[in-house]
Amino acid sequence: MRVGFGYDSHCFSDEPSSETGASQKLGGVPIPDCPKLVGHSDADVLIHAIIDALLGAAALGDIGSHFPDDDPRWANANSAVLLCSVVKEIGDAGYAVGNVDATVICEMPRLSPYVEAIRSRLAGFLDVDESSVSVKGKTNEGMDAVGQGLGIAVHAVALLVPAEA
Repeated sequence: MRVGFGYDSHCFSDEPSSETGASQKLGGVPIPDCPKLVGHSDADVLIHAIIDALLGAAALGDIGSHFPDDDPRWANANSAVLLCSVVKEIGDAGYAVGNVDATVICEMPRLSPYVEAIRSRLAGFLDVDESSVSVKGKTNEGMDAVGQGLGIAVHAVALLVPAEA
């Protein structure tokens, strides 16, 4: 078994999601009451942290080495596609996802109405049962930039197990 830790953060844009015609996604799920996050891809901060946890567990680098933010191929990329690509790469390396645990830290949006949908969507991308995906929402109680509502940070841990032959 191998364990990896991932972290990502994105700040909110001054441009509301409603002006772009698309909701911000967290874990691949559109969150209509979430301000737009700034990022080279779709800025799905939750998926990005999970990607880093998975790559770290497999000792395959980090999200920036696989999907550099100075490469135009990844501009506005769907993070779910990136995640599925990493899951395949991990499978090619002889591993499967055992479980993922992620903590989303933000003052807004309130995640509780979306947690079950996020868990279900992530389970599909990760090719695991929903019971193997944990997503928790926390606030920073007003401390630091995230606590002041300027963005979202995510911590994620992933367990990889040997793939079945």
